[in-house]
Amino acid sequence: MYELAFALDLIVHLEVHLRLFVTAHGPWVCALLFAIIFVETGFVVTPFLPGYSLLFVVGALCGLELMSLPLVIALLTAAAILGNQCNYAVGRYFRPKVFGWEQSRCFNRHAFDLTHAFYAKHGGLTIVAARFLPLLRSFAPFVAGAAEMRRARFTFFDVVGGALWVTSLTLAGYLFGNIPWIRQHLDAVILGLLGTTVLMAVAAAWRGNHAACVPTAHRS
Repeated sequence: MYELAFALDLIVHLEVHLRLFVTAHGPWVCALLFAIIFVETGFVVTPFLPGYSLLFVVGALCGLELMSLPLVIALLTAAAILGNQCNYAVGRYFRPKVFGWEQSRCFNRHAFDLTHAFYAKHGGLTIVAARFLPLLRSFAPFVAGAAEMRRARFTFFDVVGGALWVTSLTLAGYLFGNIPWIRQHLDAVILGLLGTTVLMAVAAAWRGNHAACVPTAHRS
């Protein structure tokens, strides 16, 4: 219970914790941020990490000149791209077995099936779109590897999606994160971002379930 409360406090008051870390450890914050983004995108068991809010808050800190915006964008884009590459490689390695895996504490079978259906319909664009869909973000590269998507094709969409995701959210924080009203209500803004990502995940799951229930002959 204590661990859950601590994790929630860490996410909601992310700016406070990051600001303290920057003040105390300086450049080491870049290594921490790189690790968080890499792990969130690099493993199917870590979709709970605060990618959206983290990038927004980092952008806001750049607006206060506590961090370098070009350095942060370059570093975190690299982390997002490399994380996806790692996840792709894991999916490709486990391909002979993964489609037979059942739901477990370490593997979300429903999220895998949903992402696979999304991938089957949209192909490479899934890698880009999934960056903005929390339920799919950690599974899309894994599914692409398991489905044996060509590495060169995957890398193209990986680079485009990673750059769009990191740049858009970091710039949003840089431009809007230090507006007085937003700063006064930053906890609510972060909770709103978290709520939005949850709603997006629920909507994606509902569409996937609804599509699965529609007979093939009646699908458009």
